[in-house]
Amino acid sequence: MATTRRGKEGTRDGRVTRRQLIRMAAAGGAAAAGARLAGAFPVPAVLGAAPVKIGLLVSYSKVYGQLGEDITNGMTLYFDSVKWQAGGRRLTWIREDEEIDPQVGVRKARKLIEADRVDLLTGIVSTATAYAIRDMVHNSRTILIVSNAGGDQLTRARKSPFIFRVSFSSWQVSYPFGKWFYENVARAAVLTAANYAFGTESIGDFKQSFVPAGGKVLGEVYPPLNNTDYAPYIAQVEKLKPEGTYNFYSGSDAVRFIQQAAQYGLTKKTQITGAGFMVEQDVLPAEGPSALGIYSPLHWALTLQTPENLAFTRAYRERFKRDASVFAMQGFDAARVIVEALTRTNGDTSNKDRLIEAIAGVKFQSPRGPFEFDPATHNVIQTIYVRQVRQVGKTIANVVFENLGRVRDPG
Repeated sequence: MATTRRGKEGTRDGRVTRRQLIRMAAAGGAAAAGARLAGAFPVPAVLGAAPVKIGLLVSYSKVYGQLGEDITNGMTLYFDSVKWQAGGRRLTWIREDEEIDPQVGVRKARKLIEADRVDLLTGIVSTATAYAIRDMVHNSRTILIVSNAGGDQLTRARKSPFIFRVSFSSWQVSYPFGKWFYENVARAAVLTAANYAFGTESIGDFKQSFVPAGGKVLGEVYPPLNNTDYAPYIAQVEKLKPEGTYNFYSGSDAVRFIQQAAQYGLTKKTQITGAGFMVEQDVLPAEGPSALGIYSPLHWALTLQTPENLAFTRAYRERFKRDASVFAMQGFDAARVIVEALTRTNGDTSNKDRLIEAIAGVKFQSPRGPFEFDPATHNVIQTIYVRQVRQVGKTIANVVFENLGRVRDPG
């Protein structure tokens, strides 16, 4: 059932108190960091102006339920900080669960676009859902700001002037790591992933740099998405006796894979690596010591020591009583893109060409590092880091120890 939320006192979301905003501003060290966190563009709402309706379509159930919650929380944190106002208009949203089912995603997207008549659409956790709704979004001239789904084709062969992505492409995460893996981990590897669009794309993107560097693929293993028993798949990996593995799993799949890899001894026999979602903050506490030593490429880490990230992570922890994840950060940045674009257009959402131009021009210092869109693809240009799960004091965390540079998807 759809839920509409407004940034006014007495509503379900509410807004942060003056004391919370002060603490948020101080979190990054002085007023400058606080201004970055709050967006620095609060605009008084125009009396009588209709609110901007934002459609948020993410997963709140099944394997990726926590991802949807984290994206929602990140957006809430940013919208709270600007009092749910942008460009002189109030902001509201209508939330829907894509349920990791493309058919459901299409139905919910159609409802948001045609029945609810939202001004903007954002979210989308699953690549399969993103591909399924692409034509609907394009043909209806609905602006979509993707806050997760990383399928390569969404900003390549199937790109649209109406689609922007603040998160990542599969290629951005996995391709730069293939050569690094060959030079630092192993010359031969077994590759495994959840058997759906983004999983298979991740493996393909890794191979694009691993194989040309001289790497040998010993085998590929693809368990189904939302799997519970990895024993037979782990046995296939063990039989090939790899020195290293590269994997893609996320959400509850990642927890089960890592726990069972440790249970059956795989973590002691091979160096496990994988796209950073496999050991991200949404799953790392549940994986615990089983994840220690795993290498992963990603565009963010909880432990990044920048003023913007310190401000964001501290404010998030205070607001939601848990650590932020990369998905929360992506939601936070998606909300900022929306607010800054609406500010540039003085709240006008009717002129799509002008709004597209405003979104394309948004640049800022994100918790992940410098943020900007590629004008050719509308995909974010960003830094990719190499991380390792290590014991940090009393906690287990991903520690960044190498920077693979600013990565632009080839489009």
